[in-house]
Amino acid sequence: MKYNFSDDFLIKENSKFKIKKHNTTYKGKLNKDEAKLLLETEKEKLHLLQEKLYADGSQSLLIILQAMDAAGKDSLIAHVLGGVNPQGCEVTSFKSPSSKEYQHDFLWRQYNALPEKGKIGIFNRSHYESVLVCKVHPEYNLNEKTWTDVKQFDEKFWENRFESIRNFEKHLAKNGTKIIKIFLNVSKEEQKERFLDRINEEDKNWKFSSADITERGFWDDYQKVYENAINETSTESAPWFVIPADKKWFTRVAAIQIIIDQLEEMNLKFPELSDKEKKGLADSKAKLESEK
Repeated sequence: MKYNFSDDFLIKENSKFKIKKHNTTYKGKLNKDEAKLLLETEKEKLHLLQEKLYADGSQSLLIILQAMDAAGKDSLIAHVLGGVNPQGCEVTSFKSPSSKEYQHDFLWRQYNALPEKGKIGIFNRSHYESVLVCKVHPEYNLNEKTWTDVKQFDEKFWENRFESIRNFEKHLAKNGTKIIKIFLNVSKEEQKERFLDRINEEDKNWKFSSADITERGFWDDYQKVYENAINETSTESAPWFVIPADKKWFTRVAAIQIIIDQLEEMNLKFPELSDKEKKGLADSKAKLESEK
């Protein structure tokens, strides 16, 4: 069955997105068992579309994942994109910038990780950290050395950052990179339960950091900056999709259908052989079939 998750969760340009008006839990008719079956079917479809993207070789796909801690980015990558050919897909997880990265502009490290034509690139966090965590903690921007005082990070500063992001993404879109930006919208209550799971289950302890609790204290601030960033940067060429993330089984199937829809919009084609190449195939076939 085909659902319209792309339409359901698309944030249109200039739509005045309000994060509180978007559910963190799916309210539709699809149940967990149906979703699991649907996910397997869609993974086969995604695999075929990736093969076509690779063979076509004229475009690339960039998937940007952003979310609060414990929203399920890692598991989404594993369950949705785990079945694609790793030769044509690369995941980049952006942590705190290194000293070398701080010596460049805030988009530099993203440029270096962009997918080649024919490939899928996945950004687990991205350049948006510069208008999210760095807006909640503006002192982090001082690491760039260009700035000397947090008072410099006024409204104009953030407007310039958003303009840079929009221009960056517009440039990529005009040069053959399809962009999908997904925000996993998890509730504060569900985050608490997932943190407790990481503490209580020994094999998940490694996922937990006491810093996660510190950042949880800024929950309301993060909700505001996410809302602001999505409103400022959801465009026709680089749209945001806000997916309910309290139920991972739903998040995965919604994400994979959005990705499939975007790939189908790319009008990908397998290369067409010339008459000479077709004759070569026919000759090769005849030789093989004539072997004793």
